[in-house]
Amino acid sequence: MGLSSHSAGDRRAFLLAIGAAAISLPVAARTSAYRAPRTRFGAPDLQGVWTNAAYTRLERPPQFKSLVISPQEARRVEAIYAKLGVFTTENPDPLGQKDSEYWDVGDGLARVRGEIRTSWIVDPPDGRLPFTEEANARFGYDKLAAAAKLDNPEDATMTARCVGGESAFPPNLNSPDGNFMQVLQTPGYVALHIEKYHAARIIPVGGDGRHAPAAVTSWTGDPVGRWEGDTLVIESTNFCAAGISRYGRLKISAAAKVVERLTRVGDSELLYEFQVTDPTLYTQAWRAEMPFRASKGPIYEYSCHEGNYSLPNMLAAARLEDRPAADR
Repeated sequence: MGLSSHSAGDRRAFLLAIGAAAISLPVAARTSAYRAPRTRFGAPDLQGVWTNAAYTRLERPPQFKSLVISPQEARRVEAIYAKLGVFTTENPDPLGQKDSEYWDVGDGLARVRGEIRTSWIVDPPDGRLPFTEEANARFGYDKLAAAAKLDNPEDATMTARCVGGESAFPPNLNSPDGNFMQVLQTPGYVALHIEKYHAARIIPVGGDGRHAPAAVTSWTGDPVGRWEGDTLVIESTNFCAAGISRYGRLKISAAAKVVERLTRVGDSELLYEFQVTDPTLYTQAWRAEMPFRASKGPIYEYSCHEGNYSLPNMLAAARLEDRPAADR
């Protein structure tokens, strides 16, 4: 029976129920009708300076048991982090680094789809990188208090070597500083200019979709972009073997494929989603979500430590520690 055959009272009740259902929907669902502005050449306009600064990190800290927490719990742990730079008072910073440095970490845990998130990783549900047993043993992650390996320069992360910042290579992560990204668009290309170390990723968009030959590798991989509606999809492969150590526990092998999705979900927010498929290191493809908020200021000059002597010193200290064992 059509709606027109119901009484006026029935129609009024039906419309009220529809309105109540709409109000109860998550914020992301109610704002799904947002349409990004267009560039002069008709592409969805993602341009601007954006920041992913937040207390949230890639993996979920052990203090949290769920992906989403309440506003009350968030206020409690954010107050601890603002003072100590960690979410717990059990292991405070012994060097006072948080007090002596400026940290560009935003003003709290990130809000994604209207939820307060404790990790960027949403799958696996535990919010942790799903390393294989072999990878865990290789990197020492199977030990509760594994010392950092410093046998070779490649054991140090790319950030320690000033090769690139946390956001210079896919997937884009946040860090204690330099969390700004400028998006620039031209017909056929999108450029991601990263504040930290002045990195730039140039992504061809709308081409034939083919990657370079497998023998052609690079630190950032070979990106191929396309538009899916208002979403920019970037698929990167052909990573070089030397770029395996990224930031924190994140590892990306030469066999990896990283698919990123950038969608403008509001005038002042981009939603950044990514999935990493890397069967040599992980038991499954894993997925994450992160917001970029519009910056109120420009990108400034960023200088890494010029004449970086820290890495040779770290390696020399490690060799010195090895000597007694070698003598025995």
